[in-house]
Amino acid sequence: MSLDPQPLTPALEAAEAAGRTVVRLDLSGVRSKAELMRRCGDALRLPEWVGGNWDALADALRDLSWVPSPSGGGWLVAVTSWRGYADARPGEWETLVEVLEEAVGFWRERGPSGGGAGLVVVLADADADAGPATGAPPRTPRLKRRRG
Repeated sequence: MSLDPQPLTPALEAAEAAGRTVVRLDLSGVRSKAELMRRCGDALRLPEWVGGNWDALADALRDLSWVPSPSGGGWLVAVTSWRGYADARPGEWETLVEVLEEAVGFWRERGPSGGGAGLVVVLADADADAGPATGAPPRTPRLKRRRG
């Protein structure tokens, strides 16, 4: 997962070259956990069993069988317009980052020899020509247990 914000176009080009399925998670206007979970559900086309909590989202990101990767190249999740949510809900943002990092780690451990296609998550700047943004929100220590 890239925690340094990246321009969107190069990330999409690299994903296409690698045969990845691209999912764009646009967080514009999101200011609550409930809205975040709805956006995740819509963008990732999450199954009905995924509830509006962190553990269910984490479990779903370890499956991804419902998000086809036709060429077997894995997935790229481009998180866009995330700064408003990160500023409005820093604790929830940190938990989301943790969930995404854990999912990326899970797929990395599976690796090609274990049948894992791979998951890449980038924090993307929506304006492809703007170049990298300066700095990501401050990181806080990892949470031991997720809440809610």
